[in-house]
Amino acid sequence: MTTPADVRTERDPELPGRLLAVERDTLIPLLRARPEEDFAVPVAACPGWTVRDVLAHCSAALTRVVEGRLEKGVFSPASNERDIAERAGWSNRRVVDELERGMTGAGPVIAETDGALDGLALGEWVHAGDVREAFGEPGAYAGAGLPYALALLARVTRERGHLPLHADLDDADEPLRLGGASGRRSPARYIGDGPTLVRLYAGRPVDGAAYELAGAEARELNIFG
Repeated sequence: MTTPADVRTERDPELPGRLLAVERDTLIPLLRARPEEDFAVPVAACPGWTVRDVLAHCSAALTRVVEGRLEKGVFSPASNERDIAERAGWSNRRVVDELERGMTGAGPVIAETDGALDGLALGEWVHAGDVREAFGEPGAYAGAGLPYALALLARVTRERGHLPLHADLDDADEPLRLGGASGRRSPARYIGDGPTLVRLYAGRPVDGAAYELAGAEARELNIFG
């Protein structure tokens, strides 16, 4: 995997869609191969939610993007719970079908925005990792989508003015630069692999992972709150 040292200043409008498409081609076959009872497995990263709940949340969010239903308060905890409740009577297959359509159709819509929805594509990829981890799949936050996720993470953290960080990744040829460059704070330094970096920024556990972080606390990296 190769990640550029300096992600381009200009936004790549196709990047969120590429990430969603790559993840769709990985996640959907996995879901269709799982038995029905696996959809009731709890997801540790999302307390109180099962695999089905996470998938329903993801499919609803993408459908809202595709249909342009982004009213005030959308994606709030209350809105997310309503979306999940609306799908309570659906079959697991129907939820997966909706998710597949959303992962296919949301990319072109996100590309036409000013970047405000780019983080949603990254969040969808992280939730796919949450599901894989709940299933006990290896490399939950790795795979073919990781290079796109890291590039999008760099872009999102820059746009949000997040703390600056230089990441020397074990699985990349070049360092990755994340966050803003306000000059008020020297860049933090990360040494480790890409999946662990994603876990830190997503607020996911990194128990047992071998990495070094200097100039920042792990909790400061979380972009999802």
